[in-house]
Amino acid sequence: MSLKPIRDEIDNIDNQIIELFKQRMNCSKKVAEYKLENGMQIFNAEREMQILDAVEERAGIYGGSARQLYSTIMEISRALQHDMLGSGEKIRNEILSADKNIPFASDRVQVACFGVPGTYAHQATLKVFPNCTPHFYPSFQDVFSAIQNGEAEFGVVPIENSSAGSVTDVYDLMLKYRFHIAAAADISVNHVLAVNKGTAISDITKVYSHQQALSQCSDFFRAHSNITPEKYISTAASAKMLSETGDKTSAAICSEEAAETYGLEIILRGFQNNPNNTTRFIVISKKLYIEENADKISLCFSLPHITGSLYSTLCRFAVHGLNLTKLESRPKFGTSFEYLFYLDFTGNTSDKDTLNLLSALSDELAEFSFLGNYREIHNS
Repeated sequence: MSLKPIRDEIDNIDNQIIELFKQRMNCSKKVAEYKLENGMQIFNAEREMQILDAVEERAGIYGGSARQLYSTIMEISRALQHDMLGSGEKIRNEILSADKNIPFASDRVQVACFGVPGTYAHQATLKVFPNCTPHFYPSFQDVFSAIQNGEAEFGVVPIENSSAGSVTDVYDLMLKYRFHIAAAADISVNHVLAVNKGTAISDITKVYSHQQALSQCSDFFRAHSNITPEKYISTAASAKMLSETGDKTSAAICSEEAAETYGLEIILRGFQNNPNNTTRFIVISKKLYIEENADKISLCFSLPHITGSLYSTLCRFAVHGLNLTKLESRPKFGTSFEYLFYLDFTGNTSDKDTLNLLSALSDELAEFSFLGNYREIHNS
């Protein structure tokens, strides 16, 4: 038996499907025109659920697959209607009126930096704002508060590490404050084990550092079970504390710059688990900036408790050929088992299709926030 007759039949069916799809999309245009003339909303959740339920029932053993297929078709149809009706006027105007000039080179720009001098955040700050004099804050919350209170225009905080993953506290603060992201920078993380002069590794019983740094050096602690990792505010703050106490039974995991800044001796270099360890920092601001060469977009939003709601939303990005680079879910404050989603994808809002997609999603999704379209400064 040859496959050719079956394949010919499939080709014939596919041709019919394509023609029917075109007819359906033409009908969607007519629906959009009617809704525009009569001031109607594009998204009718009740009608869509009725259609999907009917499709699933009629499709029999293929019910679930048919439901998924029709859900995608309806998402595409709805996107077409949004484009025709010019949805999302508020976010569209916000994006189009964004300032394109970030004062990177200014020596007067006020920047709030997490930690103390010598931190990786300090390095990231100077990478983005080489002429600034950073103001240091002991916690992520303090950096956000400084921007909220007008003490600083920009703040620099870590968002994720290539080994230890997301900095969840920062994600939660981003979702709480909904500040904009003006830029991002990658910093190579090369940890050192720093001690007060005269301390040998055999003397050490505790090592202090930020939780992320401790996680990034977990192999070291497995190999030295007699040494206890101790969480501290930041990598550089642990070096500063160690220097001030003069403790010769403890060490700090920090950057080489921090060790030198606080007069510590380095007894071990580059001992993190991943030799290509990198931390990504974001520059946050109340004001929306979008440079012309911005290449990444960040959003946050919530979704209804409906089967397939996340899939349906993500398929919209696939339709536009947009590449998702990160999807993070975080518990929604004050609720039980409800979540907010943080999403990154590559793109620029000067692209018409991208702007239309953002505008449509802003109308459809609950608690939608456009966090920014920004340039990511990679390691040179």
